[in-house]
Amino acid sequence: MKKQLTKADILNIDKFLAIRLQKRPEILEVKKHRRVPIGPDATLYFENIETIWWQIQEMLAIEKGGNAQLEDELTAYNPLIPQGHELVATFMIEIDDTLRRTTTLAKLGGIEKTIGVRFSGHHITACPEEDVERTNSEGKTSSIHFLRFPFNTQQIADFKTLGQDIILEATHPFYTHKTVLPEGIRAALSQDFMD
Repeated sequence: MKKQLTKADILNIDKFLAIRLQKRPEILEVKKHRRVPIGPDATLYFENIETIWWQIQEMLAIEKGGNAQLEDELTAYNPLIPQGHELVATFMIEIDDTLRRTTTLAKLGGIEKTIGVRFSGHHITACPEEDVERTNSEGKTSSIHFLRFPFNTQQIADFKTLGQDIILEATHPFYTHKTVLPEGIRAALSQDFMD
């Protein structure tokens, strides 16, 4: 299983634009099986090498920053590719109304430390990326967080087992919601683990 993208994996802008419309439905299908809402305002987007490849290609196509940008994108996004013993997700608080978004984010400081997954007697709390402080001193959080869910060997084996309830949850005092992972998503995420 490939765990990093290199310059050799990235198409130049012209080649990418030539396949973009054809490739887009394929990537949307991948993403459909990696998106999990938690409550009304938050969503986990589980990343893999395909979603990260697409994100880098899109950024390069939009911003046209050339090789200097490519290096920056690889540095920024490679850490979001699962390494075989973890799930990695972009956690987004998605509220269209500006006033409600501002008010909600002001109350959700530290939410990134309250996201977890429960199954088969296991509880795994997400480890937020600490590249940037995403909750400020006043308790306001960012609308985007990058989360890593580390698994041990037994947890991986149990996660891959069919027919169980896998619950993703947010346990923040001002945002407490949970959702049961659909089987199709459990199967897709199971592919992020090395055998």
